[in-house]
Amino acid sequence: MMCKKPFIASFVIASSLLSGCAFIPSSNHIETVATGDLGVIIERATGSVQIVNTTSQASLARIDQLGDLSHASIVYSRDERFAYVFGRDGGLTKVDITKQKIDKRIIQGGNSIGGAISQDGKLVAVSNYTPGGVRIFDSETLELKFDLPAIGRDGKQSKTVGLVDAPGQKFVFSLFDSAEIWLVDLSSGEPEVTKYFDVGLKPYDALMSPDGRYYIAGLFGEDGMAMLDLWHPEKGVKRILPDYGMGEKRLPVYKMPHLEGWAISGNRAFVPAVGRHEVLVLNMDTWQQEAAIPVHGQPIFVMGRPDGRHVWVNFAYPNNDTLQVIETETLEIIHQKKPGKAVLHMEFNPRGEKLWTSVRDENKVCIYDTETFVEDKCFQADSPSGIFFTNRAHIIGL
Repeated sequence: MMCKKPFIASFVIASSLLSGCAFIPSSNHIETVATGDLGVIIERATGSVQIVNTTSQASLARIDQLGDLSHASIVYSRDERFAYVFGRDGGLTKVDITKQKIDKRIIQGGNSIGGAISQDGKLVAVSNYTPGGVRIFDSETLELKFDLPAIGRDGKQSKTVGLVDAPGQKFVFSLFDSAEIWLVDLSSGEPEVTKYFDVGLKPYDALMSPDGRYYIAGLFGEDGMAMLDLWHPEKGVKRILPDYGMGEKRLPVYKMPHLEGWAISGNRAFVPAVGRHEVLVLNMDTWQQEAAIPVHGQPIFVMGRPDGRHVWVNFAYPNNDTLQVIETETLEIIHQKKPGKAVLHMEFNPRGEKLWTSVRDENKVCIYDTETFVEDKCFQADSPSGIFFTNRAHIIGL
């Protein structure tokens, strides 16, 4: 049977139907749609997002009125149907990407900097600068469940950064002003908070290792990083990479690296160096540096293709028109291209055959073949920044 073209205004999700054609009986034929090849692109200047299809490489819809998206990020519901958008204005917006509309929206704080969704998908946590702390909401209704003000041991309220989900129905985040890391366990239904003090000055961002074991926070106020082993949280926070940072010679930093953009290949981590024109290579067994790869500028995202063979790197101003590709076996740069001014973010298709990148100052998103490095196409987007595909729904720490 031939499939009719989808009636876009009336999408119905059927998560159990992954291939073929299926229709819901009604007066009109309404085609079901799977979500596995969908994604959302942030349009930061206009407070809007585009819903895209990664297979057809097409933009399906634009949704407006999402507030200040100048530093927005997204997590997905377990069924990939809903995108939770965290805006800089404190907005938390639940977007139904199958119906292509806002499902719910609240203003939960004054200045939020990201969020996470719990392991069971029932809770959405938001990290706030103003007021400092983390607020946790019911993912279905956006009803506030728990409010955790980030009052440090010094008695002052701190900005919160580096919020991620962790196995065991946990969240982890850092207190920028108070040099602390908090582990929040919600497995019993109520938050049980373990606090780690003196982790290092001004933790600015953090990441979770792909297996969910290590939470690693970068430090803005001093060299080194802070690592919490979630298999053995009783051992406390360990300082690693004592030479990671700007060093004794304080260098101008145009933009801090995004630590969630670390690339992992085998037992190696490829890490953006702070303020330097280098990508550092770390041994994850010893957490020691093995090499430093000279690159085009100050790296921001260092993204690994899903198979770990190549790493793609973008850069801070004024060198932000360039992408470079590193071969992880030889540690050599094997390709360079210039998509345009202000390459902000990259995202691989779930199996890694394509890479999408946002080019903010030229109002476009470009798609590249990751084997040939040839450009497939570019399409228009208003000041695009973050690109988030639905496979993120099944990845720890994103």
